[in-house]
Order: sequence, then C-alpha cells, then structure tokens
Amino acid sequence: MLKKQLGNTSIQAPPIIFGGNVFGWTLNEEESFKMLDELFDRGYDMIDTADVYSRWAEGVEAGTSEKIIGKWMKDRGIRDKITIATKGGSSMQQGGPKNTSKDYLLKAAHDSLERLQTDYIDLYFTHSDDGETPVDEALEAYQQLIRAGKIKHIGASNFSHSRLQASFDVAKEKDLPRYEVYQPEYNLMARENFESWGRRFARENNLGVTPYFALASGFLTGKYRKASDFEGNERKIFAEKFLNERGRKVLTALDKIAKEHEISQAAVALGWLMQRPGVTAPIASATKSSHLDAFKEAIELELTGDEMNYLLQASEY
Repeated sequence: MLKKQLGNTSIQAPPIIFGGNVFGWTLNEEESFKMLDELFDRGYDMIDTADVYSRWAEGVEAGTSEKIIGKWMKDRGIRDKITIATKGGSSMQQGGPKNTSKDYLLKAAHDSLERLQTDYIDLYFTHSDDGETPVDEALEAYQQLIRAGKIKHIGASNFSHSRLQASFDVAKEKDLPRYEVYQPEYNLMARENFESWGRRFARENNLGVTPYFALASGFLTGKYRKASDFEGNERKIFAEKFLNERGRKVLTALDKIAKEHEISQAAVALGWLMQRPGVTAPIASATKSSHLDAFKEAIELELTGDEMNYLLQASEY
C-alpha cells in the first residue's frame, strides 16, 4: 500500500485513514476489536479519533473510542505499529462549550494519553477552535507537550480562515509549533469551505490535508434515499440534511459511475475525494468487513477527467 507523507511531519499515512468515531458508537468493544484487527491486517495502520467520541451515543460516555483503541493496542502489543491521531478542544458533554485554553488542552491531552494507554500521540488536533481564546494559548500548550515527548505533531480542524491564519502568524512571531495538518470537512456534499480558501491555505503552507466525513456520514454510500431509510439509524442526525435535489443528483452520478466500473458508490465517492487537488488522505469509517472492500476499490480506481467533472457538476453548490 502506497503511503503518503502528511505535510512536513514524519507521518506516512495510508491512502485512507480510518475514522475511529464508530468505536463505542455503532460498534461495541468486541466488534471494534474485530474491525481493528482486520484494518491492521489489510495495512490501514492510521486511526483518527477524538476525546469526545462517542459522546452522542445513548448511554456511552465520551472517550470510549480512545479507550477501545488503547485497550486493543495494548492487548495486541502493537502500539509502535499504529499511527494515532486524536483531538481536544471540544466539550466532553454534548452541546457544551469549546475550550482551547492552555490549561484545558494540557489536561485533555493527558486524559487522552491515559485512555489510549500510551505515552505519546503521533498527531494531536485542535478539534474545534473556540473563537475567543488567544490562538497562542493552544500553541503554548502544544510546545510544552512536544518538548515532553507527549505529542509529536499538531493539526487543526474546524477553524475559520482568519483564526487559522492568526495561529500561523503567532507561531512564526513567537517561535511556537505550527499546525502541520489540516482536517476540514470535505466531500461531494460539503465542498465550499475547503474549495473557497482551505485548499489554497494548505498549499501555501505545505499542510497535509485529511478531510473528515469523506462519505458525508454514510449518505454517499447510496444507502439512504428517503427519510424512512434513516429510521432507527444513528447517522440520521448527520446525514438526513442531504436528502434534497442536490443530494439526489449526486447519488444519480455515483450510481452511474459505480455501475460502469462495477464497484460501490462509496468507492466512487472516496476515489473522487482522493483525486481532488490538495487532498492527502481522506478519513472514512466502516462497520462491516464488506465495507472495507470499498476502500480497496477506491484506492485502485482511476476516474477519468470526464467522470471527475460529471461529479463536480452534479455536486455544484
């Protein structure tokens, strides 16, 4: 499997990074271990998680994803063979305030280390900028953690353009660590933010780009065609909003190309994202072994210029 370097970091990522939000949410611990074993066997050795996963699952506390991953790595004895990305800055309570103060992030990172049962984190993201705390506070926390060997690299997710630029300016001014990886929401249904400024910013600063919600919370798999398809499904809160005329156009385009290549719609959506300028490696999740087949299809897929444009036109915003 061809690896890709994430920006200026030492991280060599697989072409698709596995999203750990499913651990403790749509997969229980036993199912998660099975999925993790298969991921590792197939060569997907980078996992993206966060301290808040899976706070939205009923009866499941935040931090469960990290706990499951940590327990699995310790049980299998393979911490040195796995690249872990996790995040802090969002509230551990659903709907709670974001917090990117130095003290909060220092505690959040140490709590993640404990749940992951490791003494270092390969890539630590500011999950959500709170929009108010001076941007240098987060970077000062990361400088302390990097010097202590607790984290190796840092990244940014869910920032406004102005706040991300301010973070880079102050990093240079005060000789603080700078963000080396950018994690935006980017997929066929969510294009505008990254394409309006994120791609240019990443290119100008040589950032690795690892988009989240690569499959629009499952919508781009083609599984959800009408409102009733979401009933009893945990992804309803994230994906139901895509059931509109634009969403139907995108699904029609995915159906057509998938049929021509004899692959899944998910593979086409992932393949499109992997071939988009500026993207290093998208983040995608799976809950069944068969879903991982779409990863393989996407990696092997080479969409033509006409097919890429067809998808661009169908998803025009």
